[in-house]
Amino acid sequence: MVAALIDPEDFNVEQATKVGKTVEKLGAGCVFIGGSTIADQAHLDHIVMSIKHETSLPVLLFPGNITGISQHADAILFSSLLNSTNTYFIIGAQAIGSIQVMKTKLEAIPMGYLVFGDQSTTGFVGQVRAIPLDKPGIAVMYAMAAHYLGMRSLYLEAGSGSDKAISSEVVSAVRNNYPGLLIVGGGITSPEKASAIAHAGADLLVIGNMLQTNDFENRLATIIKAVK
Repeated sequence: MVAALIDPEDFNVEQATKVGKTVEKLGAGCVFIGGSTIADQAHLDHIVMSIKHETSLPVLLFPGNITGISQHADAILFSSLLNSTNTYFIIGAQAIGSIQVMKTKLEAIPMGYLVFGDQSTTGFVGQVRAIPLDKPGIAVMYAMAAHYLGMRSLYLEAGSGSDKAISSEVVSAVRNNYPGLLIVGGGITSPEKASAIAHAGADLLVIGNMLQTNDFENRLATIIKAVK
């Protein structure tokens, strides 16, 4: 299915809620809320609560740091940025944030997070050693490590706003070696790209930057139709 990714840094509460209602109508399966540079947790809370109130979609937190936690969400993608060069993003932030997750009783979904290419804010902020988009073997090694470490989900990220999506070859190679929930995001801008990634084995496709464009409703509708 398709998840809509809403970054609180890019939307006010009214805009985010309108997007949530629209993507629900179009057939999206859930809403991810998060980003790499969230600073205002009160704003995050208001967006989560509004979308929860106005839609029936599950709302999952997709935090880039400890500031991305809200007690009002349904669950949190408790992720480790596996190819970061800074241990803070591999385990440090997770250790600090775990106390808040426990106190809020959020459902935590263990997730390995891999960043490809050099075009994303996540890659810059997370200080990653990016995986080349044409090296599926490297992605497979990390995917297998995530599996053996007990991570039930894996996110392959090309970067919000990237003009290059994760290739179907990379997705297929990872799918053949990773049994968990496979999430793919970044650069999915057409039904053709979405269909190829879905057929290659992705379980969940994430659409983010497109939601900020004026014509996103029609474009997203064709992508969801292609995936289904």
